[in-house]
Amino acid sequence: MYNNRQDHSCLFAFLKKDYSPMTKFRLAHLGLVMAAIGFTAAAPIAGFSSVAYAAETVRAEIGKPLQEAQKLAAAGKNKEALAKLKETDAVGGKTANETYLIERTRASAAVAAGDNDAAAKAFETVINSGKLSPAESAKFSEALAGIYYRAKDYPKAVTWFQRVLKDNPSNTSAHEYIVQILYTSGKYAEAAKELQASKNLSENQLGMLANIQLKQNDKVGYVQTLEKLAGSYPKTSYWADLLNRVSGKPGFSSTLSLDVLRLRLVNGLLTKPSEYMEMAQLSLQAGNPAEANKIIDQGYKKNILGTGSDAARHQRLKDLAAKTQAEFDAKAAAAEAEAVKAKDADALANLGYGLVSAGKADKGLALFDQAVKLGSAKNPEAVKLHYGIAQNIAGKKAAALNTLKSVKGTDGTADLARYWTLNINHPM
Repeated sequence: MYNNRQDHSCLFAFLKKDYSPMTKFRLAHLGLVMAAIGFTAAAPIAGFSSVAYAAETVRAEIGKPLQEAQKLAAAGKNKEALAKLKETDAVGGKTANETYLIERTRASAAVAAGDNDAAAKAFETVINSGKLSPAESAKFSEALAGIYYRAKDYPKAVTWFQRVLKDNPSNTSAHEYIVQILYTSGKYAEAAKELQASKNLSENQLGMLANIQLKQNDKVGYVQTLEKLAGSYPKTSYWADLLNRVSGKPGFSSTLSLDVLRLRLVNGLLTKPSEYMEMAQLSLQAGNPAEANKIIDQGYKKNILGTGSDAARHQRLKDLAAKTQAEFDAKAAAAEAEAVKAKDADALANLGYGLVSAGKADKGLALFDQAVKLGSAKNPEAVKLHYGIAQNIAGKKAAALNTLKSVKGTDGTADLARYWTLNINHPM
């Protein structure tokens, strides 16, 4: 049998990536959020150009340093702007509007100056002022969460990202930040719960979930996530690990070894002469010389077969497959008559697969249909599995998916049917 220990090394390398803050998710930069709010060097307060705001005025002792602070911020002198705003802090009895204008200016300057502590306090004051529209409040909340995240105050960052999600459940960036924080904080169970509650996870998110499940030795959960990765983001590393695991699963039937190789072949996982030789030999043993010939031809085209010290062996197998196909063609009619008369479901299914592989789809599928209806095969679920694969070979995708969906069994047939469904829907 083939040895695939190295096949999934790429997958493990992917799963062991560093998931430290900001290395995994390409989330919105805080500066972009600030710009969306209206904080720029030229206009630290969107739409504000004088001490009058919303038909309210501010006192001179507030208005003068406030205007000077704004001019300093507009000139990029944000630390000086923060220093100027301290003059307003000494003024007592400030109105709600005065406080709002001061803190909004301070928020802008503090962010630009990199003073996270001052920025966070100013943002919270602005958000709680009641003067923001719902849309603007949501943007401020996200920016504040980003400030706490940048300052590595993760508990507060999570609190504010959760507030963002409460107002806008579809905010994927906020959700990704929460998961990232939980993961980097070692709260794997909580991170996994957040990920599993989401739909349409990205490849990186699925990779993180798989990584967590490996850490927690959750083999069932890991395989389920791996199936999602293979189905939505088909890569050889995912398929290699998935097929290795199904082959090693307790109760897996060795009679399905050829079916595993079939999946390995369509996913580009056969790379060695021994693998092509083994699959071709198993196909011949299964009474499917047409499949064996196709495998051998592919091996030759890729220069995997027909070269090296075993080239003569490869040629002998090629000659045997061609001879067996000629015998198959000569005896097909008699074999069919005998199988139909005996109501031999296994013989009908094997002959049907061989005919489909040889390009005689209608005749082969008709025999398969008879075999399935008889239901007397040694392994009826395996017959249905092969029927679904044959339908796919014949280009009948919808019928194939319907048949594969009906496959049950605990010997690996249901798993392989599910994997064929993934492959049909998302081919490599």
